[in-house]
Amino acid sequence: MAENLRLQFGRLTIDDVDDSTCRSQQAGHYFTIMSNYSESPLDRLWKEYGGVFRSWDDLTLARWMAQTLGQVEGRVWRLSYSLFGAYRLAAQLAHDRQVWFKRLATAPSAYTEAGCCRAPLLPLFTRDVLETGLVCQHCGETCVAFDEMPTELQDGVRQWAKTYGPVHAVAHWDDAQRKRAGDYDSRFEQAATEAEALLAVAGGQIVPKLLDHYPAAIWEDQDECLEVRPEDIEV
Repeated sequence: MAENLRLQFGRLTIDDVDDSTCRSQQAGHYFTIMSNYSESPLDRLWKEYGGVFRSWDDLTLARWMAQTLGQVEGRVWRLSYSLFGAYRLAAQLAHDRQVWFKRLATAPSAYTEAGCCRAPLLPLFTRDVLETGLVCQHCGETCVAFDEMPTELQDGVRQWAKTYGPVHAVAHWDDAQRKRAGDYDSRFEQAATEAEALLAVAGGQIVPKLLDHYPAAIWEDQDECLEVRPEDIEV
């Protein structure tokens, strides 16, 4: 079970998680995870944050989300940006209510329909992109599988992800691996520094290329397992 959950600047940060929890979080299931902690203070806090959206009717919710999509169009965004914490809360509620099925508001024309849930396609790039592809910000599922990404991007994305994987894995070394490393603390710090550089490459060089194919894109700008925070990454 995850321990030391904390909320910072509109993002969920989890310390001391196992690899499976780590993967499910960064694949976009930020709020699905919290359903496993229905009595936790963090879950109650997120419910409080989401209260403003629950008080809205479906039309108001749909209009706010459509307007927000128009405001973020044409740019690459950090996942830690506070607007997206609010947007994910609204998106989860809209998904539960099937707001986009009701066609109450029209999303900006640049957004196509996501095959996973038929909401406007707003993709999230994560470190597990080879396994999860691009992740939908409305339902948390894969909206664009890796092999369905534009072919001219696949080689660069594949190389980046295969480089990042072993770096991230340092956080999950078992006792035998840590012992073989000698000074594990130093190796951990080295991995964190490498992760910062690689995430900066993702946010500054790889994800912007998605704008040639999608109206907006989001990238995960932290690695909670290596204790890399958004403020550590300079793009």
